[in-house]
Amino acid sequence: MPKKENKKVNDVKAEIKKIVKKKKRKVYFGQEVQDAVVDYNSSENDSERNIIYQTRIHAAFDKLAENIINTFKFTYFDYGFEDIKHEVVAFMVVNMHKYDHTKGSKAFSYFSVVAKNYLILHNNNNYKKLKSHDKMDALDRQHRNSGFNESDYSILTDEIVEYFDSNMNTIFKKDRDLKIGYAIVDLMKAREDIENFNKKALYILIREMTDVETTHITSVVNVLKKHYKKLQNIYHKQGSIVHNFSGSFF
Repeated sequence: MPKKENKKVNDVKAEIKKIVKKKKRKVYFGQEVQDAVVDYNSSENDSERNIIYQTRIHAAFDKLAENIINTFKFTYFDYGFEDIKHEVVAFMVVNMHKYDHTKGSKAFSYFSVVAKNYLILHNNNNYKKLKSHDKMDALDRQHRNSGFNESDYSILTDEIVEYFDSNMNTIFKKDRDLKIGYAIVDLMKAREDIENFNKKALYILIREMTDVETTHITSVVNVLKKHYKKLQNIYHKQGSIVHNFSGSFF
């Protein structure tokens, strides 16, 4: 036989050996595990089910959980790989009775989805908790840094009301603007008795008190907001506002 033909035959034999070797390689979640899951669900004997699970299913579930965690790289779990894997395996066991082989789906496909959904759900929930925790930490830091509490805000508001009451004539010159300004101060004084503090309701109250257009109210509110910020800074620095202060901040 010529050398070229010998080489071709040897190459073909080598390829056949590779294919046979692949076929002989044991699949970790194959028909045997499929049958074991069906047997587990069919049995009503707890001891028998435990034996089926331990000897024929557990290793496949463990490997499946490991592969899915490694493949999808879920990052928002604050505990170790083994603990996550045990949780996933436990979740698959809890849901084993829901698998119905008569519907045509393979156990491998079914439990792959079960495991993945569990991880996605908890990963997303952990992410939300993390973001929420970060926001709360930021607020706590801001709160601690400012040294401000509800009592401080109440005192600050009382002092700003007193400041506006004493200096409204300095802030505004037009009668219309003064009327709006004093209406806002009256509402701030009565804040304890006002149940609905949404913006629309307050604007309606001010409009009824002053009989002016909403655009004029907005203009006055914007000026008072600028003063409020300046007064707030003074309160932070000095711990109080000088009520007879007159003149412009700007």
